[in-house]
Amino acid sequence: MVSPFESLGLQPEFVQAVEKMGFIDPTPIQSSAIPLLLEGRDVIGQAQTGTGKTAAFMLPLLQKLEPSTGKVQALVLAPTRELAKQVADAALLLAQKTRVKVLAVYGGQSYTIQTRALDRGVDVVVGTPGRLLDLIKQKVLGLHNVKMLILDEADEMLAMGFIDDVELILKELNEEKQIALFSATLPQAIQKLANRYLKEPARISVSPEHLTVADTEQRYCRIHEENKLSALTRLLETEDVSSGLIFARTKARAQELADQLIQMGFPSDSLHGDLNQARREQVLNKFRQGQISLMVATDVAARGLDIAGVSHVFNYDVPADAEDYVHRIGRTGRAGKKGVAITFLTPKERGRLNQIQAYTKQPMIEFSLPSVDAVKARREDRLVTRISEQLLAGVTPAERELVGRMNELGLSPVEIAVAAIRLVRAGEGTISTKEIQVPAQESKYKRLDERRAGNDRQRDKWNSKTSSGAGASSEFKKPARSGAKESGMVRLWMNLGNANGIRPGDVVGAIASESGIPGRAIGEIDIRSDHTFVDVAEQHVKMVLKASEGKYRLRGKPVLLRLAD
Repeated sequence: MVSPFESLGLQPEFVQAVEKMGFIDPTPIQSSAIPLLLEGRDVIGQAQTGTGKTAAFMLPLLQKLEPSTGKVQALVLAPTRELAKQVADAALLLAQKTRVKVLAVYGGQSYTIQTRALDRGVDVVVGTPGRLLDLIKQKVLGLHNVKMLILDEADEMLAMGFIDDVELILKELNEEKQIALFSATLPQAIQKLANRYLKEPARISVSPEHLTVADTEQRYCRIHEENKLSALTRLLETEDVSSGLIFARTKARAQELADQLIQMGFPSDSLHGDLNQARREQVLNKFRQGQISLMVATDVAARGLDIAGVSHVFNYDVPADAEDYVHRIGRTGRAGKKGVAITFLTPKERGRLNQIQAYTKQPMIEFSLPSVDAVKARREDRLVTRISEQLLAGVTPAERELVGRMNELGLSPVEIAVAAIRLVRAGEGTISTKEIQVPAQESKYKRLDERRAGNDRQRDKWNSKTSSGAGASSEFKKPARSGAKESGMVRLWMNLGNANGIRPGDVVGAIASESGIPGRAIGEIDIRSDHTFVDVAEQHVKMVLKASEGKYRLRGKPVLLRLAD
């Protein structure tokens, strides 16, 4: 009988490799993409993480390689070092029956290691745009033999400010090349990029009607900011959280929350941009191997991670963008398993709920936090279970003698048991059992009145401007490239510039990761010799300025941001 993967046109060595990895039937994205890529077609694939897209592009890529050339024939671009490493590892598994050589290149790893590997000969290079461009400029990585290019998670590369680097790499390639672009979403900038460089691409879309995973239960609770930690610990004590990913807005907040959870006895660690590569990989391995059950991460640090078996995703801070919400919760409810995504919603963030639901076309169900009594009941159930498990092992003579000595001191069995229980429970925290005041749910009519009042104020403001001679053309004129800010944006001044070696991607990555805003909220970037002008969406300016007072560094220098003169 013909294997389902063989029927797609794959050669026996790749079919065997796939089956050895435990895959029986192709996923929808694999069934659609593999035959098209084997035919030589350019492809645009819209699919979430966890749909099998890595194998969808890597299998045909490997099959089309010419054996033993020692030249780079295929290039895969990924937004993060973690994703680049994961894709390279997957390629090696898929190519295990062949002699194909795969190399991952990314920042944080020695240039010497990468250049030596390239000198010895590599067939496939998987890397992040910045490091790839550096190697190309140094003439260490030649692209004249590249016949196939893959852009993986293109929307994340756009959000992280790498799209200019991607274009520079595309321009280095020969005309005769095949390009495949995979992205969870297709914003306008990505579509324009595809129109410029892809030739009559075939378009594939997996489950376009639902951006979120069907097997993920999406819930939210209304909470005041100061009660978030208490709410989280209540849920951790009452939900069956086998493996949880907790998203925080900034690096400092992620580290602080992880430290607090560790102090309270929850096996946790943090993943954020301040960690070096070795430390990041250590945290990820601990999480994957179950040495810790909770990982607190920022959006930027967690982008592109392929983590199996996550039972819960907690949005400790609501993401600033609906697309970030999709990426976050896509890490649970995978491979046919049920998942839970829980979002903490403060009163000032109530508008985000509607934005997310409108974008995902799926409802988030409100729920009430477990009561104090429920927390105490679960603690008692766990204690009874632990004691029962200990007694199954029997009683040793030494333990029986110790109990006998306590009896001789006049202690009854009940008194001994109570004292032992108190000792066992001495480490139980009190934060989960503190009272939590839930924010009142405002009437939809009150919210409607607020919006109407706001609209009236905006209209009065507009009328006063037009009556005084300031018309629409002067209020919303198109910004000049070098001076004026974009409409809806505020221009900020940064203390670093060309002299410090910074690039647009550095600016976007630093501001987004530190302040917790999405990369797409950052507009035009104008880098001068000793300073930089950067446009930030008006609603995020206060958050960016608060985070950027020399508290973090870029290229080794403290970052200072202020309103531009």
